[in-house]
Amino acid sequence: MGEENLSPTPTSPTTISKKHTKKLTLIPLIFLIYFEVAGGPYGEEPAVQAAGPLFAILGFLIFPFIWSIPEALITAELTTVYPGNGGFVIWAEKAFGPFAGSLMGTWKFLSGVINIAAYPVLCIDYVKKLFPVFESGWPRYIAILFSTLSLSFLNYTGLTIVGYVAVVLAIVSLSPFVLMSLIAIPKINPHKWLSLGQKGVKKDWNLFFNTLFWNLNFWDNVSTLAGEVEEPKKTFPLALLIAVIFTCVSYLIPLFAVTGAVNVNQSEWETGFHAQAAEIIAGKWLKIWVEIGAVLSAIGLFEAQLSSSAYQVLGMAEIGILPKFCGVRSKWFNTPWLGILVSTLITIAVSYMNFTDIISSANFLYSLGMILEFGSFLWLRWKKPILVRPYKIPMNLPLLVVMCLVPSGFLVFIMAIATKTVFLVSGLMTIGGIGFFFFIKLCKMKNWVKFEIKENEEDGNIVADL
Repeated sequence: MGEENLSPTPTSPTTISKKHTKKLTLIPLIFLIYFEVAGGPYGEEPAVQAAGPLFAILGFLIFPFIWSIPEALITAELTTVYPGNGGFVIWAEKAFGPFAGSLMGTWKFLSGVINIAAYPVLCIDYVKKLFPVFESGWPRYIAILFSTLSLSFLNYTGLTIVGYVAVVLAIVSLSPFVLMSLIAIPKINPHKWLSLGQKGVKKDWNLFFNTLFWNLNFWDNVSTLAGEVEEPKKTFPLALLIAVIFTCVSYLIPLFAVTGAVNVNQSEWETGFHAQAAEIIAGKWLKIWVEIGAVLSAIGLFEAQLSSSAYQVLGMAEIGILPKFCGVRSKWFNTPWLGILVSTLITIAVSYMNFTDIISSANFLYSLGMILEFGSFLWLRWKKPILVRPYKIPMNLPLLVVMCLVPSGFLVFIMAIATKTVFLVSGLMTIGGIGFFFFIKLCKMKNWVKFEIKENEEDGNIVADL
């Protein structure tokens, strides 16, 4: 098939990204992945409310093997094959062509920026507990705007800075949970872990599975930063392995500690209950620390996911799916300022909406993107078996199909239970994405704007000299 024999052309996306120094190293990459996915045990509590302690513990023990590990393994393999900005967009484009790449870009970008909008709102929701003036009205709107712009500017200053900020934020936001878990040890009754929930409380499996999905999702988002990483062939697989273990442990230890030590009604296990549990276990001082940690975690989540969305735009410009000007970088910080700006503007617009259905629609679009991602992975394994793969999942194709079918079945289930509004909004967004693809195609035909020209290149050489 000749994949290994041709050299990259001067206009290939890999060459473009190699103009820029790759400074993101292992440690900050691990914590960026951590904030792409989790940001701490904040938000795991509804799993207990929905199904009781035992199912919550089993969920966070088993679900990573069903969902997180397959997604992380696929991300590790394909990122080392195509270590350029754009990540999953490049994978779909290589597997099924420009239309699939553009549609993947639409689905993932919209789901990403809508999710980002939740984090400034979350920050203000915690701040308003200390300063009630931010509860509603124009002070709240200004606070959301100011926090969004401030956090976006931090992202503009550089991915390396964001990476090391993520390290600090993770340490500070997780430290109260470490302390709470240690203090809880003498109070733990292991029999509580076996509880199936209170009698008479109906299990909410929809809430249960959505909580697991939400908390163990987005492993592939970091792939859009691959062009900014030192030695991606070596760094990505190791970073993903460590991040998977670190994330699962950060969920499980507080869950074991609190379910074993605290005796409250199951209905109290709402999002944010860990702060109340900290007060029950150690006192109000630890509750305040957990609440501060929640704000810092939201900041980390915002920065990591904004980076992913911005570099996705850059990557799509590098492979000719978006116009060349979409890949413009800052002269001062070498960051994709246009990608950051567009993502920030959409985030600000969504922040002021009642976006429960829109968030659900974003998850629906993300699910569509993940099914396309699994399909792209399997197609590339089948059609290009001798493609150079610096990291390769040690399974043959039939086992890989099984590995992908299990999470795909879960995605289909999540989409099947969606409301009519979600179907409508997701459908309109998808139709908009299809229309955008044909508009871009027209722009290319008419030469209205410049695009990165891609020469004929064979996939195997993309990683030949990295």
